[in-house]
Amino acid sequence: MGGLLYSFAFAGVAHLLFLLIARVLARPLRLDVIERAVIIYTNAGILVIPLVNALLGADYVIYSCAFLVIQQILIWTHCRSLLCGTGGMEWRKILLNINIIAIAIGCALFLLRIELPDFINQTLNTTGSMLGPLGMLLAGMVIADTPLTRLFTAPRGYLAAVLRLLFCPLLTVLLFRAVGAANLIADGKNILMTVYLACITPACATVTSLAQLYNRDAAHSSALYVLSTLLSIVTMPLMIGVYDWLI
Repeated sequence: MGGLLYSFAFAGVAHLLFLLIARVLARPLRLDVIERAVIIYTNAGILVIPLVNALLGADYVIYSCAFLVIQQILIWTHCRSLLCGTGGMEWRKILLNINIIAIAIGCALFLLRIELPDFINQTLNTTGSMLGPLGMLLAGMVIADTPLTRLFTAPRGYLAAVLRLLFCPLLTVLLFRAVGAANLIADGKNILMTVYLACITPACATVTSLAQLYNRDAAHSSALYVLSTLLSIVTMPLMIGVYDWLI
């Protein structure tokens, strides 16, 4: 429980940092709403659970839920407001979002110490193992529909990609080091890494869906998603190395 609250706290800190970065840099770098959303929102929903499971083990997956809960709420509040240009919250979409429902059920099982039968656990484990490959399949479908020549020759795309993949993660790990975050709780380095892994993933695929929904430049959002996903093959191992070095 302490580790879960700890991960919620620093997932909140990370999101506040991303919101601040996008706000501060918006005017000097002339960032449009799509680029600001790309800087703030990561593809953690698809990538973080397989990454945590592979790097740290299944026992740490529950801590990654903190980042996902906060991001889902912000996507349907801040991100929606940013893209459609209006305020207000769609509480129904937040509370009935399948990710939030699944996380709530999982937390309830955890808190109430309810153990599921083996055949249910095996089914869920098998289904959960599909998440990483399915995410890569979806990314591949988007990449296949994107003209790579135009993608790699557009200088503007690299700005948002660098901010998402390098600048934000570097500031995040420096902030974690400055406050001594890893030393605040037992096993703090590993639990904190579940938050950091979510911070270093590429642009969020949901931003493209929302851009289509609210008649924004979905093609621009899709291009940034593809570019950041391809570049993350290099930047994510680099950022994990930086984390191990500094934390």
